Amino acid sequence: MRVLGVDPGTAVTGYGLVESTPSRPGRLIECGVIRTRPGDSLPQRLQQIYDGIRDIAARLQPDVFAVEGVFYATNVRTTVVLGHARGVILLAGAHCDLPVIEYSPAQVKKAVVGRGAAQKPQVGYMVARLLNLKTPPKPADAADGVAVALTHLLLAPAQRLKRVSR
Repeated sequence: MRVLGVDPGTAVTGYGLVESTPSRPGRLIECGVIRTRPGDSLPQRLQQIYDGIRDIAARLQPDVFAVEGVFYATNVRTTVVLGHARGVILLAGAHCDLPVIEYSPAQVKKAVVGRGAAQKPQVGYMVARLLNLKTPPKPADAADGVAVALTHLLLAPAQRLKRVSR
């Protein structure tokens, strides 16, 4: 299974593709960021994010999109703008005809670090440990995208078991 994990942002959107096979439970294929131009309007930035995600999906051929949910910032405007970025990412996943699964920031941190209130450096450190990398992916937004993909790989089997046992 190839999972494209996405950490939404309007300035920087992190992504990571992690592959899991029976012989190898997690292997990082690629990670990086989509950076939007600071002087551009919000609609232009959203278009850049949408196009970037579509291009990455077309190139990497994931089986599923895993997207981090909104965190509630103290600044309401920040939360709303982040919601717009998530919207175009969800739309890009739908346009690629892929299942799109959402995980809250606390779920991602708990799955990868074991603690829902973990800090960014802890997430990067554990991503590196879980994938046998020498160093955490850089920048931190890319590591966060990888963490979202890992979360799906770690939690999806348990979710399938829950559905079957009901």
